[in-house]
Amino acid sequence: QIQVAESGGGLGHPGGSMRLSCSVSGEIANIYVMGWYRQTPGATREMVARIHSSGDTEYADSVKGRFTVSRDNAKNTERYQTTMSLQMNRLRADDTAVYSCRVDYYRDPINQSFWGRGTQVTVSS
Repeated sequence: QIQVAESGGGLGHPGGSMRLSCSVSGEIANIYVMGWYRQTPGATREMVARIHSSGDTEYADSVKGRFTVSRDNAKNTERYQTTMSLQMNRLRADDTAVYSCRVDYYRDPINQSFWGRGTQVTVSS
């Protein structure tokens, strides 16, 4: 029902900026929250930022004030495209991780999460 694909990422420098995008297609009217998660080798995946269908946002403490999540809504139709972005400013070395996009979907009786493949972000001088 939902297809998810991340873009952006790559090498960034401490103090610099980078923007990630998550392209979502399918029955997006039934999406109730979209989020960015990140994971480093040997660590548990952690939530970075989420945006609810209401527009409310949540951030991990480590990125508050530096990262901004947003979502573009093209049209309110059954099937269309939407994009969620993550603007990352004042990058730090500990932002290095694989960043993945997650979409939470509900349409009775289906309640399911969809993940993208992830994109590597490396912050290094």
